[in-house]
Amino acid sequence: MDSLIDQALQSFSDHYVGLSPACADAFREIAEPLSVPKNTILVTAGQYSDSMFFLLSGTVREYYLKDGKDITDWFARGHEFTCAINSYFRNVPSEHYIETLQACEMVVMKRHALIQLCEQFHEFETLSRMAVTRIMLHLQRRIVSIQFETAAQRYANLLKVLPDITQRASLGHIASFLGITQETLSRIRSAHRG
Repeated sequence: MDSLIDQALQSFSDHYVGLSPACADAFREIAEPLSVPKNTILVTAGQYSDSMFFLLSGTVREYYLKDGKDITDWFARGHEFTCAINSYFRNVPSEHYIETLQACEMVVMKRHALIQLCEQFHEFETLSRMAVTRIMLHLQRRIVSIQFETAAQRYANLLKVLPDITQRASLGHIASFLGITQETLSRIRSAHRG
């Protein structure tokens, strides 16, 4: 399992920024490798979570239960970070769930250890800033999409960013992420193929 930590270090170098040997060693001390099957709930609503997950393989979704309805608000996959954002940053109970949609391999880090790593190593602070910036840009794109694009445009843009999402997530999860019904998504998919 320790090889997952080495895979994470390689992924940081490939997708974010390389870490010095001393920083990599410090990261090895705080990171916990984790392999979980499909449909594993990593965080539940109401739970306090100070865990940051860095996915190496597989896909997770973040979702809310609102009036008995399951609403997906985020997908994360290999080489991406995810966490119960309000709980992680504000130390409050999570408002949503994080669930694996496929078998996933990841490393898990605790908030206090990551803060110490950022304070000790500038390159890890840079990596953290790059990850947060990437997430903020995705969120900004999502807001623009919801406010100004048609459902068909939102679906087409989702496929540009996550071309294999239909193999990773159910149509119900995709429809709720797009803010449409599953029937509307089926019509859009038919028109998109035709």
